[in-house]
Amino acid sequence: MIDEILKARPFIPRQVYTERIKPFIDKEIIKVISGQRRVGKSYILFQLIAEIRQTNPSANIIYINKELKPHEHISDADNLYSYVKMNLIANTKNYLFIDEIQEIKYFEKALRSLLVENCCDIFCSGSNANMLSGELATFLAGRYIEFTVHSLGYDEFLNFFQLQNTTENLSKYLTVGGMPYMKVIGLDEFSVFEYLRNVYSTILLKDVVAREGIRNIQFLENLIEYLADNVGSLFSASNIAKYLKSQRTTITTQAVLNYLKPLSSAFFIYKVPRYDISGLKIFEVGEKYYFEDIGLRNCICGFDQRKDINKVMENAVYLHLLRSGYKVFVGQLGTSEIDFIAEKNGITIYVQVAFMLIDENTQKREFGNLLKIADNYRKYVVTMDEYNAGSNYQGIEQVHLKDFLLNDL
Repeated sequence: MIDEILKARPFIPRQVYTERIKPFIDKEIIKVISGQRRVGKSYILFQLIAEIRQTNPSANIIYINKELKPHEHISDADNLYSYVKMNLIANTKNYLFIDEIQEIKYFEKALRSLLVENCCDIFCSGSNANMLSGELATFLAGRYIEFTVHSLGYDEFLNFFQLQNTTENLSKYLTVGGMPYMKVIGLDEFSVFEYLRNVYSTILLKDVVAREGIRNIQFLENLIEYLADNVGSLFSASNIAKYLKSQRTTITTQAVLNYLKPLSSAFFIYKVPRYDISGLKIFEVGEKYYFEDIGLRNCICGFDQRKDINKVMENAVYLHLLRSGYKVFVGQLGTSEIDFIAEKNGITIYVQVAFMLIDENTQKREFGNLLKIADNYRKYVVTMDEYNAGSNYQGIEQVHLKDFLLNDL
């Protein structure tokens, strides 16, 4: 079955992910590919299967996808375990691939037994972070490794559509985002946003409402619109109170925070905490939220370049840092804010984002905040300013967004 699927579904390699996972092939640890629905997790599994096929043509691949008719009966741990054991082949290397594993009840119990028996190399994908913090962590602590897949980065977007790195193509990316299925439907904005609205509905209903048992769907949708319109703004208790007042609702502030958790668990939004640079601590309140895909954000509340460009630029920079493997924070230095502090392997970088440095006050704010940081780590101001792109101000690099998004940080 899987060979027929591979022939029917040609793929564009996404080596940024497969190269991270390949060293763990044939290692006695479960490989979990996580991420928002429709970001291409299935195709990462296909690429790994193709890699295994190339190095070991006789390998036995057991592939399970609950959307396929032959796999409908695999509903719980017992069904899963029985199906895998029945399809193992003796005296050969067996590999198990399970797509959207959270659709199988108590899957973790079957995986634990299969892992202990060492009868197959296990790969699975899932669209809910609770799968890792709950089910897997409880039964398989220390026995799995997670790789999070994201929607297309700007470099992948250009590669998928064979485009050049131009301001026009950057604008297209900032408008439609990076959902991989656009390769099939094209970049026509009407078609893209029609598709994205369907993706949004699926995520909302299947991964948020149904899984978490949310009842007030109207308020949830209003809250998502609020987040989309306030990308990059601090989400504080006072802001929530003002929002609730505008909605004339009796929902408590804590209930609002509880609504945000399943959205994060579905990888639909990301919560970015604030970091006090001088005090070297993380603030307990006042964080920002960014969307997994810019196109999804734009299909929810529209994209008016005059008022939204800074928000969307920030979202794009955040996603690039995330894809590059950084742990990302919003920086606070006294009363000054640093858009992003990113840390990876003991290295820190600082990033400010501004559409245009149109006057001296803007320049002083963006460069000045970074100059207050007393260390020698790299510092960037990311803009859409073509004229001053590539310049350097007292050691701070000014970079055009289209170049920063291609920067191998």
